[in-house]
Amino acid sequence: MMAAEEKFIFSDHLSMIQDYTIGGRPLVDLVREIQTIYCSDDRPWIIGFSGGKDSTCILSLIYMALLQLPIEKRKKHVYVVSSDTLVETPVVVDMIKRVIATINEAAPRESLPMSAHSVVPKTDQTFWVNLLGRGYPAPNQSFRWCTERMKIDPVSEFILDKVAEFGEAVVVLGSRSQESASRAQVISKHKIDGSALSRHSSLPNAYTYMPIENWSADEVWMYLMSAPCPWGGSNRELLELYKGSNQGECPIVIDKSTPSCGNSRFGCWTCTVVTEDKALHGLIESGASWMKPLLAFRNMLYQSRQPENSEEYRNFRRRTGRVSYNSGDISDDSIHEIRHIPGPYWLSKRQEFLRELLTIEKEINESGESIELITRPELHLIRREWLRDPNEPDWEDSLPHIYRDVYGEDLDWVEDDAGAFTRADSETLEKLSDTYGVPSALIRKMLEAELQVSGLGKRRGILNSLESILQRDWEELEAINERNQSFRKRGKLYVEEVKDEFSEFLH
Repeated sequence: MMAAEEKFIFSDHLSMIQDYTIGGRPLVDLVREIQTIYCSDDRPWIIGFSGGKDSTCILSLIYMALLQLPIEKRKKHVYVVSSDTLVETPVVVDMIKRVIATINEAAPRESLPMSAHSVVPKTDQTFWVNLLGRGYPAPNQSFRWCTERMKIDPVSEFILDKVAEFGEAVVVLGSRSQESASRAQVISKHKIDGSALSRHSSLPNAYTYMPIENWSADEVWMYLMSAPCPWGGSNRELLELYKGSNQGECPIVIDKSTPSCGNSRFGCWTCTVVTEDKALHGLIESGASWMKPLLAFRNMLYQSRQPENSEEYRNFRRRTGRVSYNSGDISDDSIHEIRHIPGPYWLSKRQEFLRELLTIEKEINESGESIELITRPELHLIRREWLRDPNEPDWEDSLPHIYRDVYGEDLDWVEDDAGAFTRADSETLEKLSDTYGVPSALIRKMLEAELQVSGLGKRRGILNSLESILQRDWEELEAINERNQSFRKRGKLYVEEVKDEFSEFLH
């Protein structure tokens, strides 16, 4: 809601549109362009709304442009789609939900063909199912597995659904050339000559429209803060979030009273691609102290990703059961040494992470905030992943016990998901492993392969399954390294022998 004491340069949005010139162009001219393109065909529009300043600016412009059209010309639908990764910064998620609810309430009242939708990743592709369930290491620059699964795919699926329904669609984005040189290059590359539209970089029959591509960050803030939102209220909360996420630093001003916050960005509170989460830290410093445990958890994930900590946190085998090596370094061409590539997080670490995450969630809710850090459907899928883990199957079915320890209650666990083995079975195998010198994990996987075909009339494929299991690297890492080093030495000796034998023919 708009604060009673808040003052604007313009009393309403229309007055600002009629008076302001931004990006070297009168706003009224830009609104006319939006209206002309909107009325030129039957292709539905899809607004990508992230809750940030640029997408809020786009949403306001289009809302206002439609509002100024005669009702009989408001023929085609405009979909506002927001991607919720389920690990977005909590205060930002709350703000986005309020905007979506406001649009869905205001648009019908204003006779606008507009609806707002939130999309989420498929449950088996969420951050926690991948990290806690499958053991994927926290993302970094060289293995940024999260963006496509969690943010791009859900929106792309929404767009493709509309393309399938209508034949084509126009995606309206708040992208700006001044954000980065690479962004400007991408925008230019896909531009259609003589048109305000561009071809979508990856989605067939989808086009993009970027009305503010030539605006600066200062101009975006000038637009957002000079008048009330066209659907009511103001963008003061958005400005305060940007100020907070940037640790209070807003060095460039729009006018004498309203600061701009430059290029501050929001994202996932779990993001470990950056060294330090300045946005989360800044929000805490600005008063959201209840998020301190989230920052501590995020920092723990970041440390778990560091190479010096890989032995503690990560299995030396990949999910394929094999030990992998890489020659060289992706960030340094001068390094040629052979390096071991660690695999997924140890199951014990994933169990620790989940217990801590649930504890944080419970304590935050008990303190008066309302938050769901991990959804209950995700817990069911994580449990399934643990039970079927390729390296460390969770024979003890530990996830329900962890949840009960933290919350003192049970979820509606599916009995069929439980493993066929128990803790006692696991302890028995460990003793037999010590006695006979056969890895217990190897025997577990072979027993599981047998159980998968038990009761079937045909056991086709069981021999191939057992052979595949036997071909995995079951020794400890030290023994595997010694074996591989021996192979490499023998290979080098063989090459030298061949060179010696053929040297007389080479001269």
